[in-house]
Amino acid sequence: MNEKEGKLLKMYDGSLPVEEDLFERSYVNHVAWTLAAIFGGLAIWLAIALVNAENQRNALATGMCADPLFKGEIDRKCLVLVRSREHWWQHLWYGMTHVRETAVKDWRVHHQ
Repeated sequence: MNEKEGKLLKMYDGSLPVEEDLFERSYVNHVAWTLAAIFGGLAIWLAIALVNAENQRNALATGMCADPLFKGEIDRKCLVLVRSREHWWQHLWYGMTHVRETAVKDWRVHHQ
């Protein structure tokens, strides 16, 4: 390499990236996003459980799963397959907006 090339390379040497600073690692965002994903998954799982429970509760309340052979009994296979409302979000809305106050009052009376 001659002197001109050496000066030219020295002049552009500062434009090279510093490899130590090229890939910074910060785990703060990873922890936050992991917790957000876990809590989001938990919320979805609880919503699915509420939809299933409200579907079965509504089927029992309306008598959709009465056993045809034994009066007063429940057909358990029907409870697994029944669709007591047209859409899943109707179960979710009803389950989230219709909380019985009597259950809360009974709990307060027994735990005082």
